[in-house]
Amino acid sequence: MRESTGGTRDRIKAVALELFTEQGYEKTSLREIAERLNVTKAALYYHFKSKDDIVASFVEDRLEQMDALNAWAATQPATLATRRELITRYADTMFGGDQPSVMRFFEQNQTVLKSLASGQQMRGRMMQLASALCRGDDSPAAQLRAALSLFAVHTSWFAVRAPGITNEERRRLALEVADELLGAIGAGASAEPDESAAAATSGSPRG
Repeated sequence: MRESTGGTRDRIKAVALELFTEQGYEKTSLREIAERLNVTKAALYYHFKSKDDIVASFVEDRLEQMDALNAWAATQPATLATRRELITRYADTMFGGDQPSVMRFFEQNQTVLKSLASGQQMRGRMMQLASALCRGDDSPAAQLRAALSLFAVHTSWFAVRAPGITNEERRRLALEVADELLGAIGAGASAEPDESAAAATSGSPRG
């Protein structure tokens, strides 16, 4: 392998994910990953000591994405426009590149994730995102709607069973459901500075 260290790691992760998807995590060995990569096990061990290390690298990538989203949200006003942008960015991290395969692997291997220290951190990051989505409305209903909007994106991977549905259609449907939930957050509070609030107060006077 005459690739950069980062490129080699990425290739190992891609091939491992293929095998995990094809034959299952438990039935896949490091030897099989090395053989498909056409490298020795020693070369593979240089980057990953175990299958758990490979999975942990997927989780760490995910944590970095979620940290970036939380950092962005902290700089934004607590408006409906911000909530919509945040859930859209969150969906983008799940549907772009090889993320569909990674997320399906996470969904199908919850036991593996729970056994990893990094996997246990994902719940905390999710709760941070949920808090960002309902910032400005601390009601229990808002907290629940914020969490469910995230789950709408997550569960689109296995709850939507329509044959032939594309990833883009799945993403669009998830965001539609999430938007219905987010639209109700802050609705009972003072008017937010977003387009919907402006539209509600700028109508023509009735004769």
